[in-house]
Amino acid sequence: MSNFSLQLKGDKVIWGIYILLSMISLAVVYSASGYLAYKQEDNYALQYLFKQLGIVVIGFVVMYLMHRIKFTYFSIGSKILIWFVVPVLLLTILLGTNINNASRWLMIPGINISFQSSDFAKIVLLTYLARSLSKLPEKYRENKNTLQYVLLHIFAPTLLITAIILQSNLSTAALIFVSAFFLMVIGNVKSKYLLSLAGSGIIIAAFAFLLVKVNPNIIPRFDTWVSRIENFNSDDPDANYQVLQAKIAIASNPVIGKLPGKSSQRAFLPSAHADFIYAIIIEEYGTLVGFFIIFLYLSLFFRALIIAKHCQTHFGALLVVGLMFTIVFQAMVNMAVAVNLLPVTGQPLPLLSSGGTSFMFTSMALGMIQSVKAGSSIKVNPDAANDNQE
Repeated sequence: MSNFSLQLKGDKVIWGIYILLSMISLAVVYSASGYLAYKQEDNYALQYLFKQLGIVVIGFVVMYLMHRIKFTYFSIGSKILIWFVVPVLLLTILLGTNINNASRWLMIPGINISFQSSDFAKIVLLTYLARSLSKLPEKYRENKNTLQYVLLHIFAPTLLITAIILQSNLSTAALIFVSAFFLMVIGNVKSKYLLSLAGSGIIIAAFAFLLVKVNPNIIPRFDTWVSRIENFNSDDPDANYQVLQAKIAIASNPVIGKLPGKSSQRAFLPSAHADFIYAIIIEEYGTLVGFFIIFLYLSLFFRALIIAKHCQTHFGALLVVGLMFTIVFQAMVNMAVAVNLLPVTGQPLPLLSSGGTSFMFTSMALGMIQSVKAGSSIKVNPDAANDNQE
């Protein structure tokens, strides 16, 4: 019988951090969900551990499969999938599962599995932008229809997709827009074009604000967003209940923590196992572990920069940096909310928070990054590689 080997390719540090964060998620999700399980009728605390374990296993399989695909195929796939993003997002608004006056989840017919369509849209958009931006230097050299190309293939999909997501999820729309804008900056889009895009984003946001003031039903959660911003740093304990409980968790024993499984604020903190899991990590494991988590995310981005530096194609370099930026940026936003540096956004902590969709698509993005690393290890002709993107 031949020996079976996973043959993990790509960056070993990224694999190590991915596995480490996954293992940490099992411990903290199990602990943070303990009180929630206690309140339920069956009182079966292990159900959240087994659920998270299943998510971690499936996420690893997704990352493994993605990293075995030749990364130039992602360029071809994005060219096709970009046409499906808008219909999927619109279908989510019309037929998606409504939670807290927002339709973010779309059920896949036949298999009874739901996913957050904005996560799918984010990966497809960033991959498509990496493809379009990789062709931009050639357009500049040809010096013809450059503005038209930027408008149609870079700005239009970014504004359209973020505008649709804005209807139900302001924080995700902002996250995607910032990630896309960052990719355009490193993709050498001219400053005058970027200023125009920023202006367009401001105009769209202002128009949406005025439209919702006239008809609040257009964006049902608009009042929630406004109240979160207005109540940021407010002294009203009722208005900032989530943040207040997170502060108590962080301040309760900041040096060494209360030790694993000893959290008291999990009984009071909403979404303790999801959006505010970072506060539980600090409460149980201490500030040093909290800084260590930040170090792990920054290390992921640093490794992405190294991969991009040695990548032999412009598309691959942009894809790696763009996907890793959105993961790390989301992590920083989540942790900033937990320590009251930003208003509540509802963004999960990648690879640590409970939740299948976030973990799956984060694993997919990391698998794509590892695919670029694996492909860059093979000596190829850069011009030929660019031709394969078609």
